[in-house]
Amino acid sequence: MTTRTLRRRLHHGDVDGKRNDELFDSSEIDGLSEPLLGNRNDDDDDDHHHSAAPVPTLEDIWDDERRKQHIHWTFLFSQLIVQWAQWLANVVLGSGSLIARLLPLSSLSQNGSNRKLLQPSLSPLQEARLRNLQQRLRVPFDGSRLEHQDALKQLWRLAYPDRELPSLKSELWKDMGWQGSDPSTDFRGGGFISLENLIFFAKKYPDSFQRLLHKRDGTRAEWEYPFAVAGINISFMLAQMLDLQTGKPSTLAGVRFLELLAEDDMAFDNLYCIAFQMMDAQWLAKRASYMEFNDVLKSTRTQLERELSLEDVCTVKDIPAYNMLTG
Repeated sequence: MTTRTLRRRLHHGDVDGKRNDELFDSSEIDGLSEPLLGNRNDDDDDDHHHSAAPVPTLEDIWDDERRKQHIHWTFLFSQLIVQWAQWLANVVLGSGSLIARLLPLSSLSQNGSNRKLLQPSLSPLQEARLRNLQQRLRVPFDGSRLEHQDALKQLWRLAYPDRELPSLKSELWKDMGWQGSDPSTDFRGGGFISLENLIFFAKKYPDSFQRLLHKRDGTRAEWEYPFAVAGINISFMLAQMLDLQTGKPSTLAGVRFLELLAEDDMAFDNLYCIAFQMMDAQWLAKRASYMEFNDVLKSTRTQLERELSLEDVCTVKDIPAYNMLTG
């Protein structure tokens, strides 16, 4: 896919996203505990070029105000509907009724994923898949475990099938975007699932994986983001965005993700691949450099939240950005 195609699939207003959103909250997950790349300092502006934010027109401002008013009243009305339906389901028909199972659909609002929603009723299959995913998220990377060492070796073979496998501590690992000669030191903020995500990406979407690994699309920055470490950050971002820390997700993005999980037990891994490809497209559109990585990740999160909130998204493949993986 050409750079031009990637940029055309990004709406102009989606490149910068919601500029006042919180990037990350502290996580209670043992495996994923903190973002890895530091925030940009003001002092960096003297040394690195930053893209200017687009200036909104008066028409944009009025459209935004009308949208906010519509969202406000839609949310209030939907919450009234939800409360009435819950009362009816619990008192008249019981918690296991068809109406109770339809509550998640009626509780969704378009007021952003950070607003807490009523927790949805889950099927046994959804419960099991969510529990399994949360267990995966709690596993920290342990460089002394043979299973984790083998996973690192598998990732190398998938990334570089024609190159000799290096030792677990080698300068060659930097070619993949690890920050040092020992990849295990880069997992301090990410769990084993972030390595599983990279392996899944390489196996399920090898063409896209290789394009991003070798930075084949577009005009690249002189100071590029490190591929592997960026992948760990994306795993962390997704866990935060989908509200997977404890219990049932109650944000809009998290609730919509549970619907995807009902159709695909690997929905988190597939969504990870979409987010990685989307992040690179945002990177190119912004003409970003290393110190702007967190800004790019922030706008990636905002765009992904928007696409998850679309009414016609029922599976991972329905997400518009999925086309960038397969195009």
